[in-house]
Amino acid sequence: MDRKQIVLGVIGFDCHSVGNRILDYFFTEKGYKVHNLGVMVSQEEFIDAAQETGAGVIMVSSLYGHGEIDCEGLRDKCIERGLDDILLYVGGNLVVGKTPFKSVETKFLKMGYDRVFSPDTDLEVVNNLLIEDLKLG
Repeated sequence: MDRKQIVLGVIGFDCHSVGNRILDYFFTEKGYKVHNLGVMVSQEEFIDAAQETGAGVIMVSSLYGHGEIDCEGLRDKCIERGLDDILLYVGGNLVVGKTPFKSVETKFLKMGYDRVFSPDTDLEVVNNLLIEDLKLG
């Protein structure tokens, strides 16, 4: 596993690409090798790319509010495919409606995600957590 490699994409039927491009640019500038799968990515495509690249982290974004449905079961599928230790990050507008972020975070942590981010999270914070989680510091 190469901890400096990231598989990035927008999950499900979500076609919002601007944030995805920002994440790609930001993490590339920070020295990571980013494998950007683009938009409308299935769980299987994330896992296939992680296996092919040996990535240390999968970053899933969703802006159309159906992340709860699209993201359910990804951790279990990763484990089934031998990616027990891969970090799973998820962020964006993950649920429909005005749900307090703490509730959203709790829900996704229970799904097996390592970190959950609201749409307004500072990317420097994400990078600092990534360095910590990947033990790069």
